[in-house]
Amino acid sequence: MPEMSPFGWFHTIMGMAALISGAYTIVRYKIVESKNVSAKIFLLTTVITSVSALMIYKQGSFGIAHLLAVVALLAVAGGMMMEKRLIFGWLCPYFQAISYSALFLFHLIPAITDALRRLPVNDPIAKSFEDPLILSFYLAFLVSYIILVIAQMVWIKNNKIV
Repeated sequence: MPEMSPFGWFHTIMGMAALISGAYTIVRYKIVESKNVSAKIFLLTTVITSVSALMIYKQGSFGIAHLLAVVALLAVAGGMMMEKRLIFGWLCPYFQAISYSALFLFHLIPAITDALRRLPVNDPIAKSFEDPLILSFYLAFLVSYIILVIAQMVWIKNNKIV
């Protein structure tokens, strides 16, 4: 794999900032709401990361990472619509949690794939996208996402956010 360009580093740093601010937001507030500064940082850096991902092409192809970037942008837009309660009424906080929490998946899937296929530099841990280690991470991320969303839904219900 070729070395990362300065733009690749910018993209990676924005993604890391998104994950850190998002994790802080979840730990501190239990759900992502754009009224919180850390959530605003999470959402903004997610948008920057997604847009920059769309500008990174390898061999001129539109790949799964690009698709995840598009879906992440749609999830941000959907979460924002849910915050404004434009549709779905009392269900909005639940859909908001689903949308914003999915952003972690859309960050972590390409991040772990890229890291395991690049590091260590001369002998990467994973040689392909189908490597069992990569697939195990995907499964762990999915299970974690489901647990997070269920916990948020219980919290929303118990705190009468709806």
